[in-house]
Amino acid sequence: MTKVSRKSIIALCLSLIILVVLCVNAHARDVRTLVRDAVNYYRGNASISLVDMTIHRPRWERTLTIKAWTKGQKDSIFTIIAPPKDNGNGTLKKGREMWIYNPKVNRVIKLPPSMMSQAWMGSDFSNNDLAKSDSIIENYTHEITETGIHDGKKVFVVTSMPKPGAPVVWGMQKLRIREDLILLSQAFYDEDFVLVKAMTGDQIQMLGGKLFPRVWKMQKADKKDEYTLLEYRELAFKENLPDSLFTLSSLKNPRR
Repeated sequence: MTKVSRKSIIALCLSLIILVVLCVNAHARDVRTLVRDAVNYYRGNASISLVDMTIHRPRWERTLTIKAWTKGQKDSIFTIIAPPKDNGNGTLKKGREMWIYNPKVNRVIKLPPSMMSQAWMGSDFSNNDLAKSDSIIENYTHEITETGIHDGKKVFVVTSMPKPGAPVVWGMQKLRIREDLILLSQAFYDEDFVLVKAMTGDQIQMLGGKLFPRVWKMQKADKKDEYTLLEYRELAFKENLPDSLFTLSSLKNPRR
């Protein structure tokens, strides 16, 4: 083999390696974009909603009505307006900080980051779940591991693994995202990749000017008769909401 042909083969091999790396990186970017766009679609630039939360247990069931406001991927504030005994209880999330307000004692309590994964009002939704946290975008890498069909539209199953050292609770998440960016489900796994709980969307219809699941169900994997439903009564997506809405003063004064 001549020196020229050896150089040609080496150059060809290097070109193929570069092409493979570029394709892999492009695929990774595409999956990240899919996840980011689905989260953005789910949350919108800003939103105002009225939601009934039903917490179901084998021996009892109760329903809370919540008014919620969100802005961007970081800020949320929600207030319970029914039943009367819970009226005025509120939660404010700004970035990674969260506060809760109890009107009966007129006291605001700041929650440490470790409590973001704790249950909200005894439901199966955590503080992060309810606030629609962007942790799945910032702290995980993503890969499409399956595809399917839902209502005639292609569905991507995305397996999300935490980045090294990321401050996350879940050892793995799996998302089912329709090609029109509707999030159909989000499953949460522990560090041993055992399913802990899953959130599923249902009754997709026009809400706030776009297709959106009207009902969300969160259920633990090992408790088939325990779950929490979020049912949207009203949903409006906005271009923006004032920063003054997402303050401690606003949290203590739910008349917005």
